[in-house]
Amino acid sequence: MLNEEQLSGLKRHLEGEKERLQKKLSDNHHYGMEEGMNNAIGELSGYDNHPADIGTELFERGKDLALNEDDEEQLEEVEMALLRMEAHHYGSCVVCGKEIPYERLEAVPETSYCIDHQRDKDISNRRPAEEKVLERPFARTFHDQQDDPGFDGEDAWQAVERYGTSNPPDYFRDGEDYNELTEDHEERIGFVEEVEKLAVAGVDGRPIEGVSMNDDATDQGKEEWEQNNQ
Repeated sequence: MLNEEQLSGLKRHLEGEKERLQKKLSDNHHYGMEEGMNNAIGELSGYDNHPADIGTELFERGKDLALNEDDEEQLEEVEMALLRMEAHHYGSCVVCGKEIPYERLEAVPETSYCIDHQRDKDISNRRPAEEKVLERPFARTFHDQQDDPGFDGEDAWQAVERYGTSNPPDYFRDGEDYNELTEDHEERIGFVEEVEKLAVAGVDGRPIEGVSMNDDATDQGKEEWEQNNQ
C-alpha cells in the first residue's frame, strides 16, 4: 500500500511528465503531422511522383508518424494514471487487481499493469488484430498442452517441415544432421515403443509398405534389403 509521501511524489512526477509531453508535441506541431505531406515537402501533388522519387521524404514522414503516435500514447497513459489517482484506484493492476510494487511504479509511474500482465500486453501489441479471434497460424490447433494424443496442428507442421521451409533451420540451430534440425526431431512419430519402429517384412525379408507404423523405417529397410540382394 502506497503511503502519502510516495503517492505525492509519484503524482508530481506524472504531472511533470504530462507537461513535458504536451509542450513537446505543441512545439514540434505533433512532429509535423498537422501539415499534409505534400505541403511539407513542397510538392503540389504526389500522384505524378514515383514512390522512389520521394523515398527519403516518405521515410522521414513514417518516422515522424511513429514518434508522434508513441508520444501521444504515453501522454494518454500519464493522463489515465492521474485519473486513477483521483479515483483512488492507482497502484493496482487493472487485470488481476493485485497491488503493483512501489519499485515498479517509481520506474514507470504511468503503468496500470503488474509485470506479468504487462508482458501479455506488450506481446499482443505486436500481433495482428484478427489474431484475437484466430490466434497464430498452426498455434490455434496445437493441443500438446491439453494431453490430446490426436493428430493436431503441430503434427501437421512437422509433417511438412521435413521437406523444407522458406527459413532454413540450419541458420538458427545446431545439428550434425539435417534430420536433427526440425522442430522436436527427437519425438517418436508413428510409434510409441522402440520395437514398433522396426519395418514389417514379408517371407523374403523385403519390408512391406503400408503395414509398418513408421514410414521412415520402411524406406530405410527397403534400401538395406535392395543393397543386400543386388
